[in-house]
Amino acid sequence: MTPADEAPVGPGFAHVRDEVVHTGPVISLVVGHYTAPDGTPFTREVVRHPGAVSVVPLHADGTVTLVRQYRAALDRELLEIPAGKRDIVGEAPEVTAARELAEEVGLRAGRLEPLAQFVNSAGFSDEYSHVFLATDLSEVADARQGLEEQHMAVERVDLRDVPGLIARHDLVDAKTVIGLTLTIARRGDGPGVAPGR
Repeated sequence: MTPADEAPVGPGFAHVRDEVVHTGPVISLVVGHYTAPDGTPFTREVVRHPGAVSVVPLHADGTVTLVRQYRAALDRELLEIPAGKRDIVGEAPEVTAARELAEEVGLRAGRLEPLAQFVNSAGFSDEYSHVFLATDLSEVADARQGLEEQHMAVERVDLRDVPGLIARHDLVDAKTVIGLTLTIARRGDGPGVAPGR
């Protein structure tokens, strides 16, 4: 059960059943059958997703490690924090986050703290995401999987540059904007603020 499953249901709405249209290695597409508070039946196309984790790897000098990765759905590269899907049933989100951090960018966190939980696209998907802050970083061997990961670039970005990157639309990935802005707020960093303050 995910936190989304534990959330209160809208008053009077009921999920009746799912009709599976497609099942793939990552997601399933279903037609969900529901009833409204007045008893009116209705359907919605829903993408079922196992959930995801992402990590802000924050270095002592006030920089963060990001990846520039090709995203086929957009046919472009995005600058993102390291992330991955929760594809091991029963694995705690922080365990998945630590594993993804090592696999993608070759970093181990001495400390891993939760920053936020959010739903990605509530209008059509049940994907539920956890964002963590990783500090006290040390290098380990990476183990990239999939073609996109094997060809992605790893970059270091100063937190003070993040607001400008967002304003110029160089950072448009939701988990990355959420994770980095929350990290800035936690540290008190911003334009003109020295790292570590």
